[in-house]
Amino acid sequence: MENDLNQKDYMRQVLEAYRKTPGTIGTVRRADRLLAAQLYQRGLSLRVIENALVLAATRRSIRPVDAPPLGTIRSLAYFLPVIEEVLQLRVSPDYFNYLRHKLARIATTR
Repeated sequence: MENDLNQKDYMRQVLEAYRKTPGTIGTVRRADRLLAAQLYQRGLSLRVIENALVLAATRRSIRPVDAPPLGTIRSLAYFLPVIEEVLQLRVSPDYFNYLRHKLARIATTR
C-alpha cells in the first residue's frame, strides 16, 4: 500500500476523492466510511480506487447530449464494479492521466 498509510489516512484520502468525484452527492455517509475501511483491509491501493473513480466519472460525462440525465451517485459502493474492473485492466498509468485531463476539460466546459 502506498507509503504504508495507516487506515485513518487511507480512509480520509479515499473518502475525499469520492466526495470530489463529479456526479457524486458530495457528502460521505457511514456506509461509505465502512466501505473505505473494507477497501483498506483488502489492501487495495489508493491509485486503484482513484483510477476507478476517474474511469466511472469520465464514462458518465461522455454520454450523448440527448441521453437522459443520470442520477446523482449517493454511495461509494456504486464504484465497486469499476474498482474490480480496474484491478483486471492492464493499461498504462498514462491512460488514467489522460482520463483525468479529459474529465478536467469537461468540467471547465460545463
